[in-house]
Amino acid sequence: WAGARSIGTSHTKAGVRCDDNGICIEVHTPYGPVLIAIASDGAGSAKHSAIGSLLVCITLARLARDFVIDGMPVGDISEDVAERWLTHVRERISTFAELRGHSSRDYAATLVAAIVGPTDAAVLHVGDGGATIKCWGDDHWEIPSWPTQGQFASTTYFVTDEKRPKVQHRYVDRPIQSLCVFTDGLERLILDFAKRVPFDPFFDKMIAPLRNEATGRSRLLSRELKRFLESPNVNDRTDDDKTLILAYRKIGL
Repeated sequence: WAGARSIGTSHTKAGVRCDDNGICIEVHTPYGPVLIAIASDGAGSAKHSAIGSLLVCITLARLARDFVIDGMPVGDISEDVAERWLTHVRERISTFAELRGHSSRDYAATLVAAIVGPTDAAVLHVGDGGATIKCWGDDHWEIPSWPTQGQFASTTYFVTDEKRPKVQHRYVDRPIQSLCVFTDGLERLILDFAKRVPFDPFFDKMIAPLRNEATGRSRLLSRELKRFLESPNVNDRTDDDKTLILAYRKIGL
């Protein structure tokens, strides 16, 4: 797998830091390896959103890791489990904020998570951004949950919303070969919003180099991925922060 994030040109001009964060870990379980990939975009209007997105990634990664490392199958990550995890994330941010005299709104961030086991996967989603997958034997990529827009233009939902958001929960009952998790800075470049489908050529091109890599994280491809996210070709089309995690399973079932 490879992963990278890049600050948006609008943030660079404003002299503010990147609000995105991401995390990817592999957990060895009694039934095989499980990949946990998470990306979060902090709200630009929130004072401490970069910390909020980091708390989202770290807290959820620990919850998912503890769940599968105890031998619980990915298929048991139900909608109820997802909602309990969201409660934990919200409480973690609330406690962190309260200790510093802040409100949870100051840490507003989205959530995209894919927990991928040997034979199935669970995708959890609050707000925009997304995760795309290609299962073994499929010719096309699919997106289990579409980015969610808020009540007004250019808005979305955050895990810290006062009115608790609902987690989009999708269970994939087939083995996944390729995975991509991304924040909203890349949405318009890689998704066909008219047809509501992923743009296959982009994902096929991005995932191809991973096929020749050893298992685990590719530091080389992660550096190349960061250079791609910082390239004029990308920045000329989006001025937002960008996070991208790519993973490829080398051994079929």
